[in-house]
Amino acid sequence: MSDSLVIIPTYNEKENIESIVAAIFELQKDFNILVIDDNSPDGTAAIVKELIPKHPERLFILEREGKLGLGTAYIAGFKYALEHQYEYIFEMDADFSHNPMDLERLYEACAIDGNDLAIGSRYASGVNVVNWPMGRVLISYFASIYVQIVTGMHIKDATAGFVCYRKKVLETIRLDHVKFIGYAFQIEMKFTTWKFGFKIKEVPIIFTNRALGESKMSSGILSEAVFGIIKMKIRSYFKSYKRVSVKSD
Repeated sequence: MSDSLVIIPTYNEKENIESIVAAIFELQKDFNILVIDDNSPDGTAAIVKELIPKHPERLFILEREGKLGLGTAYIAGFKYALEHQYEYIFEMDADFSHNPMDLERLYEACAIDGNDLAIGSRYASGVNVVNWPMGRVLISYFASIYVQIVTGMHIKDATAGFVCYRKKVLETIRLDHVKFIGYAFQIEMKFTTWKFGFKIKEVPIIFTNRALGESKMSSGILSEAVFGIIKMKIRSYFKSYKRVSVKSD
């Protein structure tokens, strides 16, 4: 059994899902994949289920009743990973904005270099984003600076969705108490990991905007990130971050 699980949330990713699964399984390192599909009307889940018999010990799917939010998808995936005793748990998009080959670099940052969270960072060494409109690049970049200022974290890409957690991090965080369900979920998870004193490393990557399918970004997601982070910071003053390994309630 692989020690690593790649969690891929999907909604209408029929153009990408078979290719991303194949690309991950072609890597030298063995990664298992868990697809979490939010009842995609385009048949994404059906494609995954057709692939499972070809990879019965490596490819799995959780189907949900509808669009319940990115954060809740990852929480469901984290619980699955802990239940099945994976040591390294990855978040990754289905649309090839994250290069599958970089999974091995994130794995090495944790398994070899001893970090507890490895972040595939667009901004660790400049701005490494391809095919995004300049306006979106600026929003994302300055949002990361905003998060650094508000939270005090020295993480240049706090909104990154390409990461590797060691199991002990997810066992420590009370997953059922995570507040955000949109892209601010990414910030909250990194902030909580940092507050617990876990070792974090940013691994420079090149982020490439999707070629197929549609972006899931919305104004509501941005609003949650902007205003929610202040609330998150305030709440942190009233919490204890004593590291005790707990699984979710």
